[in-house]
Amino acid sequence: MRFLRRQGVFCRTCALASFRDMQADTMVMGWWGPLSVLITPFVLLANLSALSGIRRIPEPVTPGWRPPLNPGKPVFRRPAGILALVPLGLLGLVVLAVPLLLLVGMLVGPDGGDGHPTLTAGSCARNDASWPEQSLRPIGCGSSEAQYRVVDPTDGACASGDYIAYPEYSRDGVTSLCLHPLKL
Repeated sequence: MRFLRRQGVFCRTCALASFRDMQADTMVMGWWGPLSVLITPFVLLANLSALSGIRRIPEPVTPGWRPPLNPGKPVFRRPAGILALVPLGLLGLVVLAVPLLLLVGMLVGPDGGDGHPTLTAGSCARNDASWPEQSLRPIGCGSSEAQYRVVDPTDGACASGDYIAYPEYSRDGVTSLCLHPLKL
């Protein structure tokens, strides 16, 4: 990472040419470092303040001791400016995606942190794994895929022949629910 500054007495046209060259170089070469990825957008914005100063310089009225530099195309009409749209676009996506994902996460709410679906007493479930492993998912009781009716244990124990669901499947994450096999 390096910071360059071009100093001198410039007419408006020469200053604009220097600005456009340096801004285009920054847009291409400014991203190639771990910290540079974070710093380059701020440098590009700070350079815009230099551009506002350049625009306040009056147009040359008499020719100088040498002809003015050719300002060339505006920055975003140069290949470097077009190429810079890729990292700028990615950075913009990250800046927009992070708050959006946080908002979606707050709206959806926690899932218990383990990714297990929540079972409630009276609903039905299916085990997509072989016992004693559990990969339970809620399913409509009228479905032919339903294997168990979820029952709240009475006195902390399940009836004979019932299976015990892991506590992660309950709403509070600590209560074990009973799974009563359905007869089909």
